[in-house]
Amino acid sequence: MDPLGTVRAIHVAPEAGAPMRPRETVEAIAGRGLRGDRYFAERGTYSASARRTARDLTLIEAETIEALEREAGIDLPAGAHRRNLTTRGVALDPLVGERFRVGAVVCEGVEPCAPCSYLERLLDIDGLHDALVDRGGLRARIVDSGRIAVGDGISGPGAD
Repeated sequence: MDPLGTVRAIHVAPEAGAPMRPRETVEAIAGRGLRGDRYFAERGTYSASARRTARDLTLIEAETIEALEREAGIDLPAGAHRRNLTTRGVALDPLVGERFRVGAVVCEGVEPCAPCSYLERLLDIDGLHDALVDRGGLRARIVDSGRIAVGDGISGPGAD
């Protein structure tokens, strides 16, 4: 199956509020998340949430980040959006409720990753929350474990 898009960047943070760190590759563990990330270690801001599995993996479109700068003058440094994967060439919202692949890793889109006021406060960027409404990315569950690398294709829906 031809990829819909690609992984442009990978970021993890070891604990809540810590700066996101770039990675070239990362191990994705089914039902847990990305090894080295705050939610894998259950040290994320929202780790106590009953919906923790929806935080295995978060994705955001590079096109959204570019639109923030173009439309609202908001220049987000790499990883500042606090999503794990930055994608290019794939619309993420249609993946809610669908299985898809990131490289060899099978994922399932759980829900849109709505912006929160926490991100705006953490980055001290007025208007960031409003600029991300309806385009904050995707929360996904990792169904089958594997490695994800920058440049990997994203294929689906229906990947298994």
